[in-house]
This record gives sequence, C-alpha cells and structure tokens, in this order.
Amino acid sequence: MNRKNITRLTVGFIVLLGMISLGYQSERKPDISTTKPTVFLHGYKGTFNSFGFMLDRFEDKYNWGNKALIYYVSANGEISTRNLSKGRSEPPLVQVVFEDNRAGFTQSAAWFASVLKHMKQHYYVENVNLVGHSMGGIVSLEFLKQYNDKELYPKVDKFVAIASPFDGIYSEGYFQVNYGPAATDLIPGSAALEMLRERPFPEDISVLSIGSTGDKVAVPESLKSLRQIIPKEQLEEIVIEDKSLGHSGLHENQQVDQLIHSFLWKDRVQ
Repeated sequence: MNRKNITRLTVGFIVLLGMISLGYQSERKPDISTTKPTVFLHGYKGTFNSFGFMLDRFEDKYNWGNKALIYYVSANGEISTRNLSKGRSEPPLVQVVFEDNRAGFTQSAAWFASVLKHMKQHYYVENVNLVGHSMGGIVSLEFLKQYNDKELYPKVDKFVAIASPFDGIYSEGYFQVNYGPAATDLIPGSAALEMLRERPFPEDISVLSIGSTGDKVAVPESLKSLRQIIPKEQLEEIVIEDKSLGHSGLHENQQVDQLIHSFLWKDRVQ
C-alpha cells in the first residue's frame, strides 16, 4: 500500500472518529408505519409548548410512546419535519405546529390535511389517532369531515378533543383581546361553526371529548354541542368537576393524561 492510500485511510478514520465523538446521527427517516401514530394538534395561538410538555410526560414519565416527529407548517403552507425518534420506533407520537396559529378553520384544516398526506406518502402511515386541544379539536373535526379520501390520507381510528368549544366561545370579553380569522370563526353562530354541522361524520371513528367545569373558554355547554355532530354511539364525553382546572391547564393535567391513555391505548400490551 502506497503512502497516498495510507494517508486517505488515516484521514477517513479520523473523520469517522470525529463523527462518533460529535454524536453524529443518520438522517434516516424514523419508522412510524409499523405502529399507529398519534398526531397532536394545538389550538388558537398554540405553539410547540402547547403539547410539548404532555408529550414529554408520555415519553419520559409514563413510557407510553416515542416522540418521533414534529411537523412545522409555515405561514405559506410549506412543511418541514424534525426527527426526534432517537432510534425507537413505537408507538410514535407526532406533534404538528402551525406558524400562523391564528388562521381560520378552513385554512388550518387544509394545512393539517397536507401534513397527514405527507405522513402517508413519505412514512407509509395507513392508520392514525388524532388529539386536538381547543381549536385543534375543531380543526381535526373539520379535517375528518372534509378530507376522508383513504387513498390520500391515513385512516383515523380514534379522535380526542380536549377543551374544544364546538359551539364557539361564549365570552364576549375573549374577542376584545383576541383577533384574526380563527377568532372570527370561534364566534358562536359563525359560518365556519355552522359548516361543521353540514357534513356527515364518518361512521368508523370513536371520539372522546374532555372538558372541565373550570374552563371559562370552552365551557361545558359548548363542548356538549358535539352531540349534534357525532352520533351518540361514537361519542364519549367526560367533564372533569374541578373549578380550578382552566382551559390551558387541561393539557397539563395528569387525569387528562390517563383519560387519553385509556381511550387510545387501553388494548395495547405494555
């Protein structure tokens, strides 16, 4: 072996050591197709933190799943992903974050549809569960009613809505400080809310709606309007009797964690 070849081998070995020491990870896509992913969508003005802490609990505290992917959707609808799977494969937890978190129901549902379409095309996902907080639950419902082509999107098996005001937000004071297309859609009697009642709900999806007597944004009366949209045999409703449990606290509550786990994964072998 000549000196040039020896030099190349030495340099290659040094580069390999450097990659290992820096914690180099492959860009290989996480395998989320073998076990049904659960997709989490924030609500109006939501951010990464809206479900970030819940998913950390699910992964680290309870060992219920693997926080595998974060989908970021830009204000113009462009999709990017962040792989967090750390070499684990199941069961996958997927978080969706919209840059424009004040967009209306129709636009948000279209973005959500593009995310789920991407999951089917790029990660070969055939079945999912959905979890939405507040307006995220309404947008998930809009998706379920508008985008039900199983050739384009994964089939949804179960859907959890947390603190979702399906009849709108009754507090007039709320709209004095909140604005944008989403706020307009959340006004009781809005055209967007009326559209939710016009299309039939898919027959093969089980739904859990969770609320609290302490929620001043999505009050129990607004949550219960879901009965007008989803057949009673497909719907389970739980309103937690706790005056101290407010709107944002519902996705930071361990009782809510347990309710979600029981509904989504009670049949899964631990």
